[in-house]
Amino acid sequence: MNKKYNIPYWKKFYRSRGLSDEIISIYLPYIKKLQKNNAPVIFEFEHLSKLLGLKRAELSKIVNSPESFHRKFTIPKKKGGQREIVSPYPSLLHCQKWIYRNILLPQPIHDSAHGFVPNRSIFTYASMHLSKKALLKMDLKDFFPSISINWVICYFSSLGYANNVSFYLASLCCYKGHLSQGSSTSPYLTNILLKGLDKRLQKLSTTYQLIYSRYADDLTFSGKYIPHSYIEIVNACIVDYGLEVNEDKTRLHTKPGQRIVTGLSISGDELKLPRKTKRELKQEIHYIKTFGYISHISKNKISNPYYLESLIGKVNFWLQAEPDNLFAKDSLNHLLEIKRSALS
Repeated sequence: MNKKYNIPYWKKFYRSRGLSDEIISIYLPYIKKLQKNNAPVIFEFEHLSKLLGLKRAELSKIVNSPESFHRKFTIPKKKGGQREIVSPYPSLLHCQKWIYRNILLPQPIHDSAHGFVPNRSIFTYASMHLSKKALLKMDLKDFFPSISINWVICYFSSLGYANNVSFYLASLCCYKGHLSQGSSTSPYLTNILLKGLDKRLQKLSTTYQLIYSRYADDLTFSGKYIPHSYIEIVNACIVDYGLEVNEDKTRLHTKPGQRIVTGLSISGDELKLPRKTKRELKQEIHYIKTFGYISHISKNKISNPYYLESLIGKVNFWLQAEPDNLFAKDSLNHLLEIKRSALS
C-alpha cells in the first residue's frame, strides 16, 4: 500500500475508477508534492486506516482520544526525583512505528543531530569534542512537552498532507497536545523539527570556530576558546526558536580536567569510561568475584531482579568505549557465566 506509484499510474488509476479530468487535476498536485517530499500518499481517514492495517472504528478511537491509549509510570532521575514517562499501548505503538518508518525516517535532518539517528550514537556525538580546551554543555528544558501538537500538524502540512490528514498523523504522535517522552516518533520528530535550530547553532559555532553537536535535549560546543557571552547568544537563539534552556545544567569548562559528555570521558584523544564509573564497576565486580554473586546481592540487599543484566549492560558499554580493555573483557565473560549458570 505504501509503494511510490508515479503520476501516469495515478492518472490511469483514477480514469479506471470513472473520475473526471477535472477531479483528477485536483488530486495530482497533491500527489506530486508528497512524492517530491518523499512522503507516502495518504488521501483521507479510510486510506490511512488501510495503510496502518487497522479498522476504521479502531483508528478513530485512537485519533480522537490518544490519551486513552497510553499508560503512565515514573523512573528515577540520576540526580534525584522522578521522571514521568507515558508509553503507548501496542495498537498506538503500531501506528507510531509506521509513521516513523514511512514518513519520518526518509526526511532530512541536520548533521549535528546524533540522537536516535541510524549510524549515529552517543559515541559519534561525544567523539566530536575530544581533546578540546574549552567545552560548553547546555540542556533544553522540558524537551518533548515543549513541542506542541500544532508544531507537528504544521510539519505534516508542510510535507503536503491535507489539513485533516496532518491532524490525524499528529494526534497519533502526541499526548495531551504535546510530544511525549515514551512515543516512538518523538525522538526523530524533534530531530526534524529542530533542523532549523541546529542549522542556526552550527552557523553560529563556525563563526566562533567551535564544534557543535546535539543529542536529543543535550547541546555541546567545544573549541580552543568559548567566551561567557557565547552562552547568552546561544540562549537567545533557543528562546527565539520557542524552546527554553535549563540553566541549572549549563556548564562551561575552560580549565584542564576530566570532561564528561553523555557518560563518556573526552579528556584525551580517545573516548573512555569516566574514572569514577570505572572505579564503581571494578568494585562491584571485585566483590562478586571474591564473595560470589549470591552472597554479594544478599549482603548489599540488592532487590533489583535485573541487577545482573544491568551490570552486563554497563560492562558492554565500557567495551564499546574501550574495546581492548582486558579487565572489562574478563568481567563480561565472568558475568555471562553467572547468567548461564542461573539459567541452567
